Amino acid sequence: MIKVAMTSVYVDDVAKAHAFYTEVLGFETRVNMDLGGGTLFVTVGAPHGAQRDLQLLLEPGQGPIAEPYRTALYAAGIPSIVFSVEDLPAEYDRLRGLGVRFPHPPREQGPVLAAVFDDTVGNLVQLTQPLG
Repeated sequence: MIKVAMTSVYVDDVAKAHAFYTEVLGFETRVNMDLGGGTLFVTVGAPHGAQRDLQLLLEPGQGPIAEPYRTALYAAGIPSIVFSVEDLPAEYDRLRGLGVRFPHPPREQGPVLAAVFDDTVGNLVQLTQPLG
């Protein structure tokens, strides 16, 4: 059986992304290594051991491939990644209380309730909660 072990999201600033994804979103640090020359290798994951084998790599977003990709997604209003939550209205209120900007507040989208926020490092991120 093949499973997803790691996926990535391109970010403007790895250290700033690490702070946002851990301190605001509540992820835990899985790996935080300085590779030298100002290059960080940082992964985060769901807290409390949930999805222990799945990591999100906070990938430097500069470069001839990443930068146009991120810019185009953001300009089109397309989230670069989707996270699930159990109670979207409560998470929306919590994050707004922390100053997170939501260009799209919670609304029904087919079988889910969804909202989109700006992660402060160049991406739109979608939160979803299954309906029913």
